Amino acid sequence: MARYELDPTHTHIGFTAKHMMVSTVRGNFTDWTAYVEGDVSEPTSAVAEATIKTASVETGATDRDNHLRSADFFSADEYPDMTYRSTSIEKIDDSNYKVTGDLTIKTTTRPVTLDVEVGQPFADGWGNERLGVSATGKINRKDWGLEWNMLLEAGRLLVGEEAKLEIDTELVRKLEAVETADQVEAEAVA
Repeated sequence: MARYELDPTHTHIGFTAKHMMVSTVRGNFTDWTAYVEGDVSEPTSAVAEATIKTASVETGATDRDNHLRSADFFSADEYPDMTYRSTSIEKIDDSNYKVTGDLTIKTTTRPVTLDVEVGQPFADGWGNERLGVSATGKINRKDWGLEWNMLLEAGRLLVGEEAKLEIDTELVRKLEAVETADQVEAEAVA
């Protein structure tokens, strides 16, 4: 079974939500750990897991970021991590999959399905195998107890309830480590 780590310099874990039902606010998380384990020839048996530090949320506005970290939303001091663990993978075609997993925010765990596009693996020239992965999905934030909102005079809500999720990454597996382990096993048998 191969283990792939998300390349931190080539990964974006983000979201979008509507502001006043007019404009789209984009945000992302900057502190996380994530991996995928599985066999490239049998991707539906892979397992993916991510832990995201809620205090690392960034939207480009300090006041908004601090509000998202507060008890009105993530309660980052009390619940520093949110997690996603895959539970099933359905193959759509050679490049596209539906990945369902459990998303935990605060004390609530609910299933979330992501549409995932996976590129072909290749050797990157630095002793690694890489493949590109893009995933999208959407959630209703209220399903996880993130209910704060404000009704504006015009009858519009300040914050949209739907958040769209977007993940773009390069998965990396160190081939040298794999070859070394294989060589050690071959030498032990010989």
